[in-house]
Amino acid sequence: MKAISKANLDEVLRGMNISDISKATIRQCVNTAQELERVSGESFIHLEFGVPGIKASQFGVDMQKLALDAGIAAVYPPTAGIPEFKWNASAFIKAFVGIDIFPDCVVPTVGSMQGCFNLLMECSQLHEDRKAVIYISPGFPSHFLQAKILGLEARTFDIYDYRGDKLGPKLEELMADGKVCAMVYSNPNNPAWVNLTEGELKTIGELCTKYDVIALEDMAYLCMDFRSDRSKPFRPPFQPTVARYTDNYAIMISASKIFSYAGERVGLVAISQKLFHREYPKLKERYGLASFGDNFILTYIYVNTSGCSRSAQNAMSEMMEASVSGKYDFVAEMREYARRAHRSKEIFFSHGFSLVYDKDLDQDLSDGFFYTIGYKGLKGSELLYNLLRCGVCAITLTATRSEQQGIRVCVSMLNKDEDFIKLDERLGLFEGLIAEEGITTAE
Repeated sequence: MKAISKANLDEVLRGMNISDISKATIRQCVNTAQELERVSGESFIHLEFGVPGIKASQFGVDMQKLALDAGIAAVYPPTAGIPEFKWNASAFIKAFVGIDIFPDCVVPTVGSMQGCFNLLMECSQLHEDRKAVIYISPGFPSHFLQAKILGLEARTFDIYDYRGDKLGPKLEELMADGKVCAMVYSNPNNPAWVNLTEGELKTIGELCTKYDVIALEDMAYLCMDFRSDRSKPFRPPFQPTVARYTDNYAIMISASKIFSYAGERVGLVAISQKLFHREYPKLKERYGLASFGDNFILTYIYVNTSGCSRSAQNAMSEMMEASVSGKYDFVAEMREYARRAHRSKEIFFSHGFSLVYDKDLDQDLSDGFFYTIGYKGLKGSELLYNLLRCGVCAITLTATRSEQQGIRVCVSMLNKDEDFIKLDERLGLFEGLIAEEGITTAE
């Protein structure tokens, strides 16, 4: 491949109305790469889009077909969820997270995105004067957009500088004025792939209790910290969670990555029993229902989508049951992402790149679905701009509210040997471009 000229790239960016590439959304980057593919006639290495790169679980596919053949498409799903979904979700969470969630406190959602959006909406209406949300950054860009859509104040901080004993004082600083209603984070983290330790989660839980803040914990990458084996149901080590340290929590679990079932948009929200049944005068005054759980189901979810696809519930229910019973080792399948991450990291390292987020305290980061890469002092915008010229697409860390410079790498679309060979060639082209054009880097 020959490097794409600055003139051609600039023209495409103007056509996409992208004035600052560091803030380009995931889909803007996807569209830019697709247009550059058309202009250059070359296929790109796609590292920007966090889509599953493994075939959907056959357990889910087969059950969904059976459910549709049985005629359930003609019947509205119960907004609270079909009974087997709720029971299997409760068992699944016990098996892999190691906590007790009552089936009544599990609600199927149209993916974790819908779950988080409705939780944020509800949390922001529990009290008159609590309209702020804490985000542990870097984070999933769409989570920040949800707060913006809802008119909430987003209070963010970069976890890079606040690991371990530094986390508590920072959170307390953000919570102390009593304006915070919720905090959102993913664990493992998208995009940095850092994993909060039990000690850090204990700190979060204790402060959520102290300041009456609700922790919204995104487990999109459940059991995907492959440094320990979390594949055995009902046997430790379990997925770390804030639920061990507070009753102020709601957990979001998606079928998109752990079961590669993204196309059916199905996930769940699991709410602590105490929070589910907690009554709030403001909710009673506004909706006629006082409890958090009743409102989540009958007010927010019902009005938003009138429930979650019945056949998709059957599919996810079956995948959870198969995982709990030992018929299906979803963790073993997901380890393929760790293999891809390890192989692609080695290629980046061979061309002078380095990890940006590289440690969990004193432990090397796990290989997994995402990681972060920087290059010798280049800003994230400069790095992405020149990688695009070389046929490699990603998103900047700036777009994830990180204060560090670099890009997010998703390994899901590196699914053939040819992709790794091409990545190696494109990064070699990038090195040559940097040297040839004298692009300044800080060693």
